[in-house]
Amino acid sequence: MTDELAVLGIECYGHHGVFDFEKRVGQVFVIDLVLGIDTTPAAASDDLRDTVDYGSLVAQVKAAVENDPVDLIETLGQRIADVCLLDSRVEWARVTVHKPDAPIEATFSDVVLTITRKREGPRD
Repeated sequence: MTDELAVLGIECYGHHGVFDFEKRVGQVFVIDLVLGIDTTPAAASDDLRDTVDYGSLVAQVKAAVENDPVDLIETLGQRIADVCLLDSRVEWARVTVHKPDAPIEATFSDVVLTITRKREGPRD
């Protein structure tokens, strides 16, 4: 059984989208992360080195969103999941990408994609 660590509502400004104006002007993306980790070592030691440093992770996620534009939020979500899984303590990552200002000709509150990716192969 794993524990869950969540960081919700990470606001980033990116230039992702299919349309030229989305890449040119950019827009807000909001990212939610839920990570499957074993918190037992950190709880016993009370040492940041024994867990995922979510401050550093958020900085890495922001950089992944704010650089290198892509067309699809599916691609962006995978990129973010890959960043989360770089830490060998992360067993799985659930990434939600919100695109509240998507160019849709209708009244709507949000476009949301959620993906879950698991670590493959043996753990480091």
